Amino acid sequence: MTNKEIRTSQVKVPNGDLQIDAYLAEPTNEGTFPAVIVIQEIFGVNIHIREVTERLAKEGYVAIAPALFQRIAPGFEAGYTPDAIEIGRKHKEHTKADEILSDIQAAIAYLRTLPNVQKDAIGSIGFCFGGHVVYLAATLSDIKATASFYGGGIPTSTPGGGAPTITRTSEIKNPLYAFFGLEDKGIPTEHIEQIEAELKKHQIPHAVFRYSGADHGFFCNHRASYNAEASADAWKHVLELFQQNLKKVELGVNLAKLSPGGR
Repeated sequence: MTNKEIRTSQVKVPNGDLQIDAYLAEPTNEGTFPAVIVIQEIFGVNIHIREVTERLAKEGYVAIAPALFQRIAPGFEAGYTPDAIEIGRKHKEHTKADEILSDIQAAIAYLRTLPNVQKDAIGSIGFCFGGHVVYLAATLSDIKATASFYGGGIPTSTPGGGAPTITRTSEIKNPLYAFFGLEDKGIPTEHIEQIEAELKKHQIPHAVFRYSGADHGFFCNHRASYNAEASADAWKHVLELFQQNLKKVELGVNLAKLSPGGR
């Protein structure tokens, strides 16, 4: 049930000597809740990412958005201008897969210190750069469900260089939903097909959603490419994914019915 009463705060997530800025949104009602880590685009933890975090809290999740550019550009936040895209891409190019995974593991550890979090019910959702990152983070056993939105370069690259992220598909532990716009020039159809084929090959429970007429960033209502119909449908499936794979812990039963092979 949706709960409109939430509280938000800026927190610090410790990772060794690094203190990662993060945006935290929580339901105000009593009890314990599943948690979701929200992973940014190249634009930092900006208004869009904060709003997604708040939407999840209203749905009964403790949601946190860590700043993945903390090492590179502390406090960086931008809109969707051409200049911001250029700066964000430069920051992204300086990220490294091992550091990203370390920061996400630190966010998991932080969530588990909160008294209102169900320790074994943590998922992730990411957009654009974050869509790629959560595919990578799905290899962490602590992540019980993953929603990846238009993650570019999964079949061809990984943060910091090395074997492409898709080569780690066999390490994915739990269900993954992937969302793509078919008008997205940055993610060729063959990349989507490669991702789906690898998920099927390794029998990862998954679903791949393709939206005709939708471009890159279709989920973000702050972008010109926002597609209300595709966004609404995708959000419905995100809630389905998390309900089946995170809230099942709360209910004490396994609600997941998704079979390997996707949709």
